[in-house]
Amino acid sequence: MAILKREMVLSFLLLVAVASFIPAPEKDGIIKTTDGLVSGTVNSDGDIHVFKGIPFAAPPVGNLRWKAPQPVTPWTGVKKCDVFSASPIQNKPAAFSMWSEEFLIPKEPISEDCLYLNVWTGSTSKEKRPVLVWIYGGGFSSGGSAVPIYDGEAMAKKGIVFVSINYRVGVFGFFAHPELTKESDHQSSGNYGLMDQLAALTWVKKNIAAFGGDPGNVTIAGQSAGSMSVNCLVASPLAGGLFKRAIAESGASFIGNRRNRPGNLGAAEQQGAKTAQAFNASSIAQLRSVPADELLKKAQGTGPIVDGYVLPESIADIFAAGKQNKVDLLTGWNQDEGLLSGPMKNAEDFKKGIEQQYGEAASTFFQFYPAGNDAEAAASQLNLSRDMIFGIQNYTWANVQSKQQSKVYLYRFTHKPPATGEYVKYGAFHTGEVPYAYDNLKFVNRPWQAVDHQLADIMSTYWANFVKTGDPNGKGLAEWPAYNTASKKAMIFSEKIKAAVLTDSQALDFLYSIQK
Repeated sequence: MAILKREMVLSFLLLVAVASFIPAPEKDGIIKTTDGLVSGTVNSDGDIHVFKGIPFAAPPVGNLRWKAPQPVTPWTGVKKCDVFSASPIQNKPAAFSMWSEEFLIPKEPISEDCLYLNVWTGSTSKEKRPVLVWIYGGGFSSGGSAVPIYDGEAMAKKGIVFVSINYRVGVFGFFAHPELTKESDHQSSGNYGLMDQLAALTWVKKNIAAFGGDPGNVTIAGQSAGSMSVNCLVASPLAGGLFKRAIAESGASFIGNRRNRPGNLGAAEQQGAKTAQAFNASSIAQLRSVPADELLKKAQGTGPIVDGYVLPESIADIFAAGKQNKVDLLTGWNQDEGLLSGPMKNAEDFKKGIEQQYGEAASTFFQFYPAGNDAEAAASQLNLSRDMIFGIQNYTWANVQSKQQSKVYLYRFTHKPPATGEYVKYGAFHTGEVPYAYDNLKFVNRPWQAVDHQLADIMSTYWANFVKTGDPNGKGLAEWPAYNTASKKAMIFSEKIKAAVLTDSQALDFLYSIQK
């Protein structure tokens, strides 16, 4: 009898132990958030739970258009979160330039009611797995978390709780006006898209433990405008304590390039006042009543601005003073991002333009960007475009952070994804690294080879290691040395992965000297 009782006790303890390691959603399919209960789905392998379309802020519609994100109204019952929410309202996406449809949000639905996020987790409620929060690009005028290459399953399989978020874009996310500034408690307006990102990160801080994530080990990551957003969040005093690491792919805002550097509140307010006049709106109340589709056709957003609240100063000044949030940083850019440049000039016109712009410095300029003939000038213009829009921005961030004794890992993506037809000419294009870094090649229709799958597995492992520990290195991987301004070593991601000194660091140093 004693033996039977002992066996019953052991069996009971075994069941308790097993149950404690079953992923929390698998017990009853339900997770409790601060706003209510949610249910999701399970992937085909049965090891990753997926929650799509969880609200993190109230719909920014009606009187909430151009307001800071407001709290969600709690719900009763269980909210089914098994499909992506609407993407932020924007022009209907269509494939263009180097971007095939896999790099774009689904055509429908798009809506002002867009403040939702998604979670992929293979964790248990007892665990505290590292968390990655993905912020999409799109020039602050397009994009959404439903883009196929932003799927989080592969990273969740590598031990990461993956979160992707929506934020307002275009005139709905970045619009300033004197009346909006006056009605604000903080006497600012314009950075609503950034405030959405802050609200999503606050939701993660409060709720991610219920999904098996560690709220004290969060990495924010983004590409292009998403990378610029990461840069803004690292600079913002409002983001303190919301994350400890940052991944910034092809985008930052250090150098005075109009395309990259945030403007100021006064100029943005003037632009907003002109927009109101174009709609014959004498008040913000009238402008808020304008149908979204009409605003979309006739009005433009500013992108992030120095508003005195989210960004109290320019990003360059915040970092120079060491006032930014201290983070580990993984950052870099791609080899052929200069294809975003405008029309090419012939050698003679290119030289004249540079001489007029840089004067005595032009002779040094041509050492790095020669223009001996039209072909050479064309290549230099592509390289200059890449370096001015992306290279110098992320390079400067790496230099500033390294000088301040923070950990930095720099990369350069030079691999040319396989392509057919018109896509052959684009090389290692802008956004081309994303499916590799997050192991999502399966979502892109390209003639992938074994080398591509190997590169994707290795890159995503480096990324996952960094999210976990702040160091991308790990067993079986080539050593990725931490970046510093003396050695200037970066990881080169191509058919052969290796660490090497940046060959164009002198060109970037020169550009920095004449731009700052």
